[in-house]
Amino acid sequence: MSTDALTPDRILEATEEVLRRYGPAKATVVDVARALGVSHGSVYRHFRTKAALREAVTERWLERAVTELAPFAEGPGPAARRLTDWLSTLFAAKRRKAGGDPELFATYEVLIGESSTVVAEHVDHLVGQLARIIEDGHRQGEFASPESLGGDYTTTARAVFDATDRFHDPVHAADWTDPGIDAAFDAVVALLLRGLRA
Repeated sequence: MSTDALTPDRILEATEEVLRRYGPAKATVVDVARALGVSHGSVYRHFRTKAALREAVTERWLERAVTELAPFAEGPGPAARRLTDWLSTLFAAKRRKAGGDPELFATYEVLIGESSTVVAEHVDHLVGQLARIIEDGHRQGEFASPESLGGDYTTTARAVFDATDRFHDPVHAADWTDPGIDAAFDAVVALLLRGLRA
């Protein structure tokens, strides 16, 4: 590959493949460069350190979830339906990643553990999306005011996010194939909606 055609996105794609193949403990920048047919110095021109490269891959992976969920946060319609769809889509995406590509999912669990700032920003984005839905629900008369729920929109959204932790935090991935997990998810969402309408 010509170094002129080398872009950050192409490097990140190759890095994902290398991580899938070798795992986070063995994957190196040299492996990424070899997969791209360039020198490792060419990779370092875009990402100054191995840690920066790994952080960028993690951020890209997490950003896909934010993008996939954005239509529910920004779109029209009843807030309760949008909230349910947002939570369902997040859960489905996490299960799909864990079951469809377990090697890469395990790799990202390691990378997420290394990138606490990236993860914190990601969670803030997700909570922000939830806060928007909850605020819309209050304006539409579907949900109670955040003050009556013990906080503001962001505090309420964080509580919803934390209450559904079992359905999106990778630490619970082993539970996601349990035969009763869908019923458990539905019960938690129903409880949250009743609480928001209080």
